[in-house]
Amino acid sequence: MFLGKGGAGKTTLAAATAVRLAADGPVLLVSLDRAHSTTGVLGVPAGSGIRSVAPGLDLIEIDSLELLERRYTTLSTLASAVGGHDHAGNFHLPDPAEITGLPGAQDILALTEVAALADDGRWGTVIVDAPASADTFAMLTAPHTVLGYMERIWPQHSRIAAATGPDPRLAVVVALFDRILAAVDAARAVLEDRSRTDVTLVANPDRAGLSELRRLRSWTALAGLRLREVIVNGILPDLGSDDSAGRWLTARRNAQRRVLDEMIDTLVEAPVRVCAQAEDEPVGTASLGALADSIEETVGTRPNGGADDPPVRIRHDSGTGVDAVYTLRMHLPLADPSTLTLGRTGDDLVVGADGARRRIRLASGLRRCTVAGAEFDGTGLLVRFAPDPEVWPS
Repeated sequence: MFLGKGGAGKTTLAAATAVRLAADGPVLLVSLDRAHSTTGVLGVPAGSGIRSVAPGLDLIEIDSLELLERRYTTLSTLASAVGGHDHAGNFHLPDPAEITGLPGAQDILALTEVAALADDGRWGTVIVDAPASADTFAMLTAPHTVLGYMERIWPQHSRIAAATGPDPRLAVVVALFDRILAAVDAARAVLEDRSRTDVTLVANPDRAGLSELRRLRSWTALAGLRLREVIVNGILPDLGSDDSAGRWLTARRNAQRRVLDEMIDTLVEAPVRVCAQAEDEPVGTASLGALADSIEETVGTRPNGGADDPPVRIRHDSGTGVDAVYTLRMHLPLADPSTLTLGRTGDDLVVGADGARRRIRLASGLRRCTVAGAEFDGTGLLVRFAPDPEVWPS
């Protein structure tokens, strides 16, 4: 998945990477960005559905609103199966316009479509051009969040009781509910499988780009996603000219390099690559392939310095029985540590940071514990747990 703020070059670099990888095997490029500028970058006409745009390279631009309306129509048709019941007149699904306005519904459905495409088997690699970073975190955490809320609203044991009861309408509703849950869970499983899914962050070499990169890095860690690499896009070339324009470009390039050095020092868990400012806008597979070749060099970083580590690790720290201490460590490099918040709600740990929040379901053992303390060491959150004597097994 390629993430970055609007204008950073995310779509161009996603397409360039797709072109490069298509030489080694079939690739599907998926656009979730509502601007849908992928066809313009590739230099191909707009179209619908999955279509081949080059040897080994397919493209699909997902219209999440149209997809939501189409899938909802299907669910409405299934729900009409209760029409023969004496009390069917009291059972109605909401109007489609209400559903399409539901926050997050489009993002969830788009991700379930991506998960289905990833499981299709036709492509060795699926590259996703995600929405601009302002919408990214809400989209990536939507499956996990929705699954938790839906299960709390209508737990599985209650659904089973409803489905086996005397009212056939409820059996249909349960079937629809479970169908939705299964699709959302499939999307969650693909996103959280670090052996299948990783993230490339795209940033510009300026102060605003550095701030956005720090925030995106924090959100990626909070979502539990694997950070594969960072591409710093738009570094000015060294023209070697000594006239006034050359001096201006040199000063500008030196400022970019200082920001780049900060990015490299900040990011210890993934490679940082650079992409020079192109003389002409890269459009079409030939120029995109050349652009991809230009970002191959890794710049002074420690590759994979922990990117493959589990996002949350739990260990027995000391003691036995009710005197034991357990620790939960979460990789969490924050843009602004002062925004960190921590709470406990039932079986969930609620972590907030940098304007985002995520619920983490605790392991069964930790659910019988109370929070004994917490600290932040700059790149990780450490939470200590102590067994609750009232519920801890004797």
